[in-house]
Amino acid sequence: MDNSRWTSGQIPRLDGKIILITGASSGLGLEASTILSAKGAKVIMAVRNLEKGKTAAAAITSKIKNADIELMQLDLSDFSSIHKFSEEFHGKYANLNILINNAGVMYPRTREITKQGFETHFGTNHLGHFLLTGLVLDVLKNTPQSRVVTQSSALHKYGGDIHFDDLNMEKTYSKAKAYAQSKLANLLFAYELDRRFKTQKQDSISTASHPGYTATALQRSQGLLVAAANKFIAQRIEIGTLPVLRAATEENLAGSEYFGPTKWLETRGYPQIVNSSDKSYDAGLAKELWEVSEKLTGFSYNF
Repeated sequence: MDNSRWTSGQIPRLDGKIILITGASSGLGLEASTILSAKGAKVIMAVRNLEKGKTAAAAITSKIKNADIELMQLDLSDFSSIHKFSEEFHGKYANLNILINNAGVMYPRTREITKQGFETHFGTNHLGHFLLTGLVLDVLKNTPQSRVVTQSSALHKYGGDIHFDDLNMEKTYSKAKAYAQSKLANLLFAYELDRRFKTQKQDSISTASHPGYTATALQRSQGLLVAAANKFIAQRIEIGTLPVLRAATEENLAGSEYFGPTKWLETRGYPQIVNSSDKSYDAGLAKELWEVSEKLTGFSYNF
């Protein structure tokens, strides 16, 4: 694998490919949608706010005249919205080449809960994507060499643990620990999904990525100090999106690769394969989280 300065210029043509991206109306999701559209893919932009999504789509088509994009509404903090999205998606598509689980919540000012009562980081970042992936699994299985990419964070290493006795952080809430838990959950899910693909001899793989320290709207609630850091320290969206793009499009991957920047404690730089925390590779922990996630979402995967 070429580990030099990988850029979007190394993405092959994607004509005929169908790619679904969550959180596509801004930040990393919007940049990924733009790049993948330019490569000829049909990009389904899953967005919570359709009006914001329309603005994002217009920005893409202003740059790429022949962009093949479609907006679909999806609120990952609401299981009912995810089921509705799945029904609409199945009514239109029989194939899905790449699913990019990109959307995320980070550090709301106070503890928040999802529509079904889960702590918002865990409920949106993990459970929402867990349910979505399971609901479109049949379409992924119907598509040769399909791929699921899950966006994590380097912050999963800092306090990241799965608190099975307090998944919703009701006993002691820390937004940093809640976020780290959700991002560790993302990796446990990504690796376990890949194991199950292989066990079932499914022609699909699961990969993961993290953007390093990239200035996005995720940090909008963190005050003036973070705003200043975003301006003077964080890397540009164009660079921060490269890991997820590489995880989604690099050819000849085996599955379970984790891409991220490598400089300054993985905060900056071009994407390469990096290591996640020891806990993220714990197959027993991943299996337990999977089983708990099926119970909490009320959905069992069918491989």
